[in-house]
Amino acid sequence: MRKQLATTRLVLLGTAGGPTPKRFRSAPASAIVIGEDVYIVDCGNGVARQMAIARLSAASLRAVFITHHHSDHNADFGNLLLLAWAAGLTDEVELIGPEPLGSMLKGFFEIQREDIAIRMADEGRPSLTELVSEHEVNEAGVVYKDENLVVTAALVNHPPFRTALAYRFDSADRSIVFSGDTTRSPNLISLAKGADILVHEVIYHPAIDALTSHSNAPRLRQHLLGSHTDVTEVGSIAKEAEVKTLVLNHFVPADGEVDERTWLEEARRGFDGKVIVGQDLMVI
Repeated sequence: MRKQLATTRLVLLGTAGGPTPKRFRSAPASAIVIGEDVYIVDCGNGVARQMAIARLSAASLRAVFITHHHSDHNADFGNLLLLAWAAGLTDEVELIGPEPLGSMLKGFFEIQREDIAIRMADEGRPSLTELVSEHEVNEAGVVYKDENLVVTAALVNHPPFRTALAYRFDSADRSIVFSGDTTRSPNLISLAKGADILVHEVIYHPAIDALTSHSNAPRLRQHLLGSHTDVTEVGSIAKEAEVKTLVLNHFVPADGEVDERTWLEEARRGFDGKVIVGQDLMVI
């Protein structure tokens, strides 16, 4: 058993919201780092490379948590596992998230069956399929526990998904909560009660019309307004949850349409604690 280390770091690997590539922010992904152990929350496109830039060893991956199955949150979960394995992963990794996570993992392994078999034969690697176990989560409660931390999930509201999750990570020295994608959620507020850090998604309503005017999805505006939390609401959420620090994340829009000062000022409404406008590769 590994020795408990008391330093817990939060690394924001990607802070954009939405599936399309952005110029200034990467797709959603965050890391909890305790000693040499790495835990990933959401796997947007490019998460493995963001880890490399942040100098986080993919081979030190312990668990991966998916909040829901929009592609900006799960597009690279399989690639992350495959690339971690190529980087020298030898310890078991647990993959956690809503159904149908098991069938998705099985499908990814089938897609990469030839590469996995060849690398096992040519490079002497262990079986990747035997290194990864999945745990489908469809209700609230403790979903993961090891010598470093305890992870608890709550159900949040992100229609049209039946199951969308928020996660709380409690380590020896810190408690960090990720909202996932959600509207204002009493379940999230309860989960985050008294936490050191709440990482919460944000959307800026005044910019949505311009953002959606170029979209080929006629109901995108309706989805954005009905499935996310406006930045003017997050301060009151953080206050009600009695958290110490609010970190803004999953920005919509995310390509410079809204300046940092606006995000910060709007998020401070009703909250006296510390507010951080998240940036890619920021360490907190």
